[in-house]
Amino acid sequence: MLNLVLFGPPGAGKGTQSEKLIRKYQLIHLSTGDILRAEIAACTALGVEAKKLMDNGLLVPDEVVIGMISNKLDANREAKGFIFDGFPRTVTQAEALDALLASKDEAISGMLALEVEQEELVKRLLLRGEVSGRPDDANREVIAKRIEQYKQKTEPVANYYKKQNKYTGVTGTGSVDDIFLSICTVVDNFN
Repeated sequence: MLNLVLFGPPGAGKGTQSEKLIRKYQLIHLSTGDILRAEIAACTALGVEAKKLMDNGLLVPDEVVIGMISNKLDANREAKGFIFDGFPRTVTQAEALDALLASKDEAISGMLALEVEQEELVKRLLLRGEVSGRPDDANREVIAKRIEQYKQKTEPVANYYKKQNKYTGVTGTGSVDDIFLSICTVVDNFN
């Protein structure tokens, strides 16, 4: 089974590339935001618990999110693999994900990190903000804070996977197709 963590700062192109990876390798997209919304909509026990926390302005604990991911994995036992989007964001989450996958005789195949210079990220996000109307993509200061938060809180996850020899950095600049070709070259070596 092919299990990928797609990684990179805001504006690196994760959404664009994950769609292409999903189609080519027939992977199930596991976005924690999507999973949370689906569990809440379905009124599952975990969804009810998550909604209660969110309604009170609290973050959903890692163990609840891991439980939801476990449910999604169990519901897709015949899948060729999964692409993890937006998770793990911390080393603790990465450890919990590894433990969950190990309990199902699976593992992360690799982490693909899209590497893009900060000024290019800012340019992309500002452009995306013009098209999407997203306020968090329209302000340079907000963008800079998001990138800084990523560096402080999320980049350590890359080191976690580097220690397991599962990290591969891929240049995230150039044409979408050229970047995808580079990613596929890496993914094909995971199989």
